[in-house]
Amino acid sequence: MDPKKIIEETLTRPTVFIKKEALYPEYVPKTLPHREKQIRQLAEYFRPLLSDPGSVSIKVLSIGGIGTGKTVSARAFGRDFREIALRKGIDVRYVHINCHRSRTLYEVIIEIVRELNAPIPSRGFSAREITEYLHQYIDKHNIYLIATLDEFDYFVETSGSEAVYFLMRLYDEYPNWVKRINYIMISRDYSVVYKLDQATYSYVTKNIVKFTPYKISELRDILASRREEAFHRGTVPDEVIQYIAELEGVDGGGSGNARAAIETLLLAGEAADQESSPIVKIDHVRRARAMISHDIIILSEALENLNLHELLLLKALIEVLRKRGTPYASIGEIENEYNNIAALYSQAPRKHTQVYEYIMNMKKMGIVETKPSGKGRRGRTTLVGIGGAPLEAVAKKIDELLQKRL
Repeated sequence: MDPKKIIEETLTRPTVFIKKEALYPEYVPKTLPHREKQIRQLAEYFRPLLSDPGSVSIKVLSIGGIGTGKTVSARAFGRDFREIALRKGIDVRYVHINCHRSRTLYEVIIEIVRELNAPIPSRGFSAREITEYLHQYIDKHNIYLIATLDEFDYFVETSGSEAVYFLMRLYDEYPNWVKRINYIMISRDYSVVYKLDQATYSYVTKNIVKFTPYKISELRDILASRREEAFHRGTVPDEVIQYIAELEGVDGGGSGNARAAIETLLLAGEAADQESSPIVKIDHVRRARAMISHDIIILSEALENLNLHELLLLKALIEVLRKRGTPYASIGEIENEYNNIAALYSQAPRKHTQVYEYIMNMKKMGIVETKPSGKGRRGRTTLVGIGGAPLEAVAKKIDELLQKRL
């Protein structure tokens, strides 16, 4: 068939979706069922920013497992808090920083500058100097800032306690400055704070918001809410919503992960479209569940934050594991495959030292596993694996991301 006709036929075919992006991980909905308590806590903690702006630098630690609503709650709070502040004549800006992407103190400060579109030069200046210029800028324009450090535990692991100390205790060093920068720190668990020195620990743990895994009834409400935004009316029956909620709800033996539940609903809708079904059925949910695993859902967000050569290196690892049929491969084998793949993508491969750093970074992010080689190998080397995620699913995600980047 003519490619043009294929495209036209696909685009004119009926779909169950009205707004598919309402099911994407980065989407921030108008309502957040069962996170009212956490939003209320955030509002209470940030009250001084409206009642007495500049009097105190507010720090809040949000803690909870994957898919418990930490990120979307922070984004929704930042969006709505800014609107309320503007009505009171206070210019509050919200900046959301993923610390998997901005991994060092310097990169965090630069990302804040970029998000504010502030005309501050970065080349040749230290993080401290850029912070001083940033503060001069927001002081001049009477701006107050809420900066969310998502994956804060990774930032602590990568940048160390000293970098956190600088951010949290900035106004101890500059007591005459108006306190304009505030933080929400998002972490998967509480263990991150034990890596901080005592002085910084007290700053980080003063205000805590906890997020618990979702129950079946809570996931049902979340899915029903997203259904209203994402699907044509009548295309997703209540029994489909209930079925997905029962699969994922923590009180039904699931993980309580809303992200996984919403991803399942998205894929089930796509399965319905592929067979031109006017409604989403239970069988479509089963098909969706066969396409995803808990491991790949966890990995997906982390993969989004890899740079081009980290993606190429991960693709190389998968190719070697496929060929070998083993759970681990040596860095040497991976590097040889990476050099070949980089050439295919017209990219100059990075040197061995950089390759090793990429692997260690992906280990910190939870994407790969490493272990020393044991008996049966000549010499000592590091072996690298991917864990329990299906290789085909990870490879597909990597190819999608490479296509976007290139």
